[in-house]
Amino acid sequence: MRAVIQRVRSASVRVGGEQIAAIDRGLLVLLGVAAGDVEEHARWMAGKIVGMRIFSDSEGRFDRSVAEVGGAVLAVSQFTLYADTRKGRRPSFVEALGGDEARALYDSFVAHLRALEIPVESGRFGADMQVSLINDGPVTIILQHP
Repeated sequence: MRAVIQRVRSASVRVGGEQIAAIDRGLLVLLGVAAGDVEEHARWMAGKIVGMRIFSDSEGRFDRSVAEVGGAVLAVSQFTLYADTRKGRRPSFVEALGGDEARALYDSFVAHLRALEIPVESGRFGADMQVSLINDGPVTIILQHP
């Protein structure tokens, strides 16, 4: 699994012109699932993201997690995080897991986030989504399961 984590002041997802999810302060997480990923990866990613200290304390240091600042997470599935661009001009997505297996792992990731007792919103798996955000910082971190 691979994630792009963005600290945001707000973020939202629209599908077909309708807003389906929105958060205020927190994290926008774009999550890619690869062939070979398993349930344990989803649990690890959720715990790592919720515990990641990327919010500033009173001295301006990164020392607080999304949970500690009362923030939320907006999770969005994004298979394009596994784009292979080494050859040609058209990306290949053969490393990305697709279909029901990817949906199950994405849903598991979202469930693990919710189990950590923070507000969680999610995009719609497999949909053509429009994602809006106000990046805070900006702070953008790439995380991959080891």
